[in-house]
Amino acid sequence: MNSFGRLFRVHIFGESHGESVGVNIDGCPAGIPVKVEDFLPDLERRKGGQRGGTPRKEDDLPAFKSGIFNGFTTGAPITILFENNNIRSQDYEKIRAFPRPGHADFIATKKFGGFEDYRGGGHFSARLTVGFVAAGIIAKKILSPVKVEAFIKEIAGESDPEKGLQKAIREKDSAGGIVECVVNDLPIGLGEPFFDSAESLLAHIAFSIPAIKGVEFGSGFAAARMFGSQHNDPILDTTGKTKTNHAGGIVGGITNGNPLVFRVAVKPTSSTPKEQQTLNIESGKVESFSVKGRHDLCIAMRVPVVLEAATAIVLADLMLLEQHRKRIYR
Repeated sequence: MNSFGRLFRVHIFGESHGESVGVNIDGCPAGIPVKVEDFLPDLERRKGGQRGGTPRKEDDLPAFKSGIFNGFTTGAPITILFENNNIRSQDYEKIRAFPRPGHADFIATKKFGGFEDYRGGGHFSARLTVGFVAAGIIAKKILSPVKVEAFIKEIAGESDPEKGLQKAIREKDSAGGIVECVVNDLPIGLGEPFFDSAESLLAHIAFSIPAIKGVEFGSGFAAARMFGSQHNDPILDTTGKTKTNHAGGIVGGITNGNPLVFRVAVKPTSSTPKEQQTLNIESGKVESFSVKGRHDLCIAMRVPVVLEAATAIVLADLMLLEQHRKRIYR
């Protein structure tokens, strides 16, 4: 459904053009210092209105509704709201008859019987990632001093993001990209074999970010073209440090103390201004169609801070689970 996590449990809610979007966080330890200013840098990174992003801009000031008192978490569920003010729902009335190719419009109507909020993509919108980011900011506090950092590796096949954006502009089309996430100073032992492996959980939450179509850890798909002697990471000392890091910091589903490294593939934004052929559900015929309104040229440009947040949510949950396990068995 809309929840993720076992001890540090995150629930996102809202619709793109509804009154607000937000997040509820259960299981957060008490006593963590939290103030509005802590949220602003990462929320600013996620905003639209930047190069390659949608012109839609929201203030995105977090409103703490529960779980935070006198500047500290209380141990009770935390609820954070973000108001939606800069909306133009009429843009979506015009395209109601044309489910956007590559978007959730068509399947949402089929799944929910036409009762879905289709404005701005409704609950399927990347607008809801503001809740991811808010939860990630608190998760990063739990992880400190562990650092989670993500950055653009490629846009439209170009290692230079600006060059990739220019390519999309020339084509009058949207573009995809690749984002890499690196986490340093993780302890050995986070994750469990099989279903709750660190890789399984990270892939699970990564695919919940809109537009993510692929995930690879360490050498990823390149490992399929290597021999075992090439891919294996020789252990150098008793701390578990390895000579290479083809595994991406996870072995047997468990962190091994080396940098966690993984990448996600971000598809081109579905809402492209380029003319396409698609079904008109009112006429029942395939017709020419072009998306109007305010959309991201390249959604990958806004993914790094969201991927950081998603990664921090998983690792904070695994950290709390490991602490709980050690208390039981010591």
